[in-house]
Amino acid sequence: MGMEDDTRDFLVRILNTIAIVLIWMMANVFFGFYKDYAFFEIRPNWTNYLFYFLSASSLIMMIIYLRRKWRL
Repeated sequence: MGMEDDTRDFLVRILNTIAIVLIWMMANVFFGFYKDYAFFEIRPNWTNYLFYFLSASSLIMMIIYLRRKWRL
């Protein structure tokens, strides 16, 4: 007895969403905390600005992608 196609598609969509969000979070933690781009001592430099810009823009792109994926 197998799983129905609709149920399988729904579960795959849930797992793909969780995987995408976790990969995005791990990348931000790695570059932000381990590479020290999220913190600055006296004032931010260009690498801090670049990190925050890329983090915010990738968050917006991820939200747009996930909304389109779940709208179907």
